[in-house]
Amino acid sequence: MEGENSSPHIVIVPTPGIGHLIPLVEFAKRILEISPFQISFVVPTQGPPTQHQRSVLAALPEERVTSTFLPPINLDNEVPPNAKIETIICLTLARSLPALRDHLSGLQGSQHNLVALVVDLFATDAFDVGLEFGMKLYLFFTSSGMCLSFLLHLPQLDAQVSCEFRDMHEPVQLPGCTPIHGKDLVDSVQDRTDDAYKWLLHHCKRYKLAEGILVNSFNEMEEGALKILSNHESHTPIIYPVGPLVQTRLGDDEKVDGSDCLKWLDEQPWGSVLFVSFGSGGTLSYNQIIELAHGLEMSRQKFLWVLRSPNDEAFNATYFSVESDHNNPTKFLPKGFLDRTKEQGLVIPMWAPQIKVLSNAAIGGFLSHCGWNSILESVVNGVPLIAWPLYAEQKMNTIMLIEGMNVAIRPNVGEKGLISRGEIAKIVKGLMESEESKTIRNRMNDLKDAATRVVGKDGSSTKALYEVVRKWTPH
Repeated sequence: MEGENSSPHIVIVPTPGIGHLIPLVEFAKRILEISPFQISFVVPTQGPPTQHQRSVLAALPEERVTSTFLPPINLDNEVPPNAKIETIICLTLARSLPALRDHLSGLQGSQHNLVALVVDLFATDAFDVGLEFGMKLYLFFTSSGMCLSFLLHLPQLDAQVSCEFRDMHEPVQLPGCTPIHGKDLVDSVQDRTDDAYKWLLHHCKRYKLAEGILVNSFNEMEEGALKILSNHESHTPIIYPVGPLVQTRLGDDEKVDGSDCLKWLDEQPWGSVLFVSFGSGGTLSYNQIIELAHGLEMSRQKFLWVLRSPNDEAFNATYFSVESDHNNPTKFLPKGFLDRTKEQGLVIPMWAPQIKVLSNAAIGGFLSHCGWNSILESVVNGVPLIAWPLYAEQKMNTIMLIEGMNVAIRPNVGEKGLISRGEIAKIVKGLMESEESKTIRNRMNDLKDAATRVVGKDGSSTKALYEVVRKWTPH
């Protein structure tokens, strides 16, 4: 048999998007620590790989890991200009299957013992290719146990509910989870006529093809949801909580950038700074940027703000005089803001080294879009949250953080969809100064301790990984 004397080989297929790639790379690092496996990352693309993608993959040891970017897929004639990102991601993966098949054939022909295929939540079409090579099929779920519970429940919900989910009178009751109203479910289910919803439903129905689902969460963080999922009567697929898996090493191109903000943080008092960042894809309207700026100033709390240009297309078209303006979002701040707040805060255009920022002793809170990676990074550093969800499953995450876990607070949105400067100032002061926030801080510190334990030598997440490795090891 080909490859029978070689090390077991695991193939990991992430769909496009850095937010999915990062936790899968961290998962690969953990597998390499506890097994003799070889790993291949095979990445579908829509264009040339970004420097960020290459940098993240470069953190893996070359002697045991190979990374391949499949030929770019051109979808210009297949999707309308307003297609949602989920549709584009799923089509890219589907159109990349022939190239994936060729790549696996090459690995097999090179005497690699292909034992398992791990894909993310939008890549289950790759299961068909994995079956052709006799590989064990596993899903890596990059979000919460609550979100996984919802997606496993979605086919049933789709059959039972005739209206749009946002129009449901009663909240969705997921076993072991906080009840959640339809309007707070993931963005891609908010229009059931859209292709994004149809693609998501398609993949959810295929989750049952997996032998196991690896979830980037841990029992102490989502005890109710994960306990129910792990005790599923059919035991197919088996659920393995293996988190928190967060980025632990920056790529070479990121080590120098951000040094100014880290130096500034080192000069601030312990726990005094609010970190404000909406992730790699999060942007605000121009009017909301103005309100946020005034709110931070009015709060009189120290802040470190990663600022991006506004997302108003019409505004941008008339405001930008030259292309370089896009790289200078400070032009959108209120007049005199930087001068008035130079002793209070620091504004960083576009990007900051979030991993190092959140681990700095000066950080006392995080105003975040509540993407799952950012939530986990907050948890492992014990940083309480102000929840400001923008897209994807972030509203679901917010409900869980506030009502289910009590580690976050959320500002109220005004009638025009804006969060006012007064509300922002109140919520920032509430997190950074109030007596009520002590409960949140204590709870987050408890989770920080638990997160350290579960990935330790005898921790539950480590044990779950060993169990998966045993399933993958040829006998």
